[in-house]
Amino acid sequence: MSTPATSIPAFSPKSWDSGRLKRPVCAAAQEILFDRHLRPSAEPVAAELQLISQVDRAHLVMLVEQGIAAPEAAQRLLEGIERLRRAHFGPLIDAPAPRGRYLAYESYLIDSLGPDVGGILHSGRSRNDLNAAVIRLRLREPYDRLLAECDLLGRRLLSDGRRYASVTMPAYTHHQPAVPITYGHYLVGVAAALARDMADLWHAGEEIEQNPLGAGAVGGTSLPIDPRRTTRLLGFAEPLANSVHAVASRDVVLRLTSAAAVLGVLLCRVAHDVQHWSSVESGLLHLADDVVGSSSMMPQKRNPFLLEHVQGRATVALGAFTAAVSAMCTSRFTNAIAVGTEAVAHIWSTLEAATDAVVLLRLVLEGAEPDAARMRQSAVEGQTVATHLAERLVSAGMPFRSAHHRVGAIAAEALETGRPLEDVARQRLPQYGPAVWSGLDPDSVAATANYGGGPGPGALDVALPDVSARLTDLRRRAARRRRRWAGAAAELDAAVHDILTTHQRTA
Repeated sequence: MSTPATSIPAFSPKSWDSGRLKRPVCAAAQEILFDRHLRPSAEPVAAELQLISQVDRAHLVMLVEQGIAAPEAAQRLLEGIERLRRAHFGPLIDAPAPRGRYLAYESYLIDSLGPDVGGILHSGRSRNDLNAAVIRLRLREPYDRLLAECDLLGRRLLSDGRRYASVTMPAYTHHQPAVPITYGHYLVGVAAALARDMADLWHAGEEIEQNPLGAGAVGGTSLPIDPRRTTRLLGFAEPLANSVHAVASRDVVLRLTSAAAVLGVLLCRVAHDVQHWSSVESGLLHLADDVVGSSSMMPQKRNPFLLEHVQGRATVALGAFTAAVSAMCTSRFTNAIAVGTEAVAHIWSTLEAATDAVVLLRLVLEGAEPDAARMRQSAVEGQTVATHLAERLVSAGMPFRSAHHRVGAIAAEALETGRPLEDVARQRLPQYGPAVWSGLDPDSVAATANYGGGPGPGALDVALPDVSARLTDLRRRAARRRRRWAGAAAELDAAVHDILTTHQRTA
């Protein structure tokens, strides 16, 4: 007799306990890596037509206000558009669209409302400027989310930078210990680079704020439209002044993919550092159980596999940039499918992958705990105080190159004899006294490096507020822009409502 399906035991958290790891991968990482692709995405036809219809609503409001469209016809047309929006464009989901979704949508309105009503929709407009506007509207959410996730990563870096400002570790050059810094100093350095990359992303996205409506096919229109009105109703910052530029350029795609590629380089480099520092051989960082994975065969493993996903997704932008450039550079400077469709197709995966990489790196860093004793010991074993010893000799009057040579010989002897660098320095430099050869510990040396943006507390007191101020400025600008977008949507709803209620009163 078979066991009823209802008797199957429920999933227990212990089912994923590997023995080595006590927690599963955190929910935010699971969403990115596993769950997202198992869930149905938004219906693409409805998503596209939702944005098109938003432009149509603003365009019709403007046509009525400019006296180009009769109020009664615009009212009926808006009613038809609102019905489609409420139905999530159900009648058009499977409709044939041999010339594109917009024309199928316009044809539906003409067929259902008549040519005297549906036929006014495209007055003073082309698919060229419409498509240019829709791309900008579609970019808003993923672009804004990328910036928001970068801001969260930046704040995490600064918070941990303060927390670990006194945890001494080696800085590395050529994969070798170089000089003593602190883990906090490293994190603030990453935050500074991130703030710069965010500023570049902000600049790259400025074209999103420019309204191309009114450019028509490429030469504008003789109808007395008002692009400033559609600019306001759709939340743009300004209309574009040249019709050729408005429909020919999708340079925003090139700039955003380029800026995302540069950001990706930073993310990859930090992931490489964390990957090495969290290895058993290094042991400088311990990563939380919920950001590592076990092996299906090897029970001792703690694999920081999220970092490999960071590296993989951070480089998507580079391929997208190459593809977009390749598509655009063969087209003349006018409206072109290669520019407006083929090149643009790569921006969506770019923004999603870049955002994923930022989120995953933040999750890893949130669960990273430095091993302060091991970090300090690495700084000692790596003779990271040697440069400071040379600088003490410079302060005592010795030319730097001579000091460099003397300390190099002391470092070699210390390694050969297995003695501490300070002991050999005391023996080889007795004439200089304790001011030169005593207190050569990495903690003290790092604390004295207050010049040139070093890890000393004085320098950190300058770096932290500077990076924080830059992140705060970008955060406030993004918040103001979101408020403008939301305010425009509310104003457009109100304008449409006014036209519809006027029709209802006069019908």
